[in-house]
Amino acid sequence: DDAEWDARIETHIQRRPANWQSLEVPIELAETIASASVGEILLVDSLGTWVGNLLDEPEADWQLRCEALVRQVRTSNADIIFVAEETGWGVIPAYPVGRLFRDRLGRLVRVMGQVAGETFLVVAGFAVDLRRVGTAID
Repeated sequence: DDAEWDARIETHIQRRPANWQSLEVPIELAETIASASVGEILLVDSLGTWVGNLLDEPEADWQLRCEALVRQVRTSNADIIFVAEETGWGVIPAYPVGRLFRDRLGRLVRVMGQVAGETFLVVAGFAVDLRRVGTAID
């Protein structure tokens, strides 16, 4: 029931090639990835929206959902591109749900970066290959 949000989504769809299929997957991301075909390319835009949709989940359920997502990514027949917001560069939110979002997204992006074949930081119109110039930390 958010006309401005709907307009943003429609703008994204219109900017993309006509042969792209857009799906709104607010919750069942692992299941959607599991249904992808060999050679299919999936663009998940964005992990932050998915995390935000699941902030009400208890921590144990959230962990299981993340494990299922990582498992599907590892075994997928498709090529998957994830877009994720970098929330760790800002101030730590003063409110609990903001901190929960920041922490969950930060942990998930870190895991996905370890699983991914390539990991890029895109900022100010530049893509930096983090595997080439960075050092993984534990």
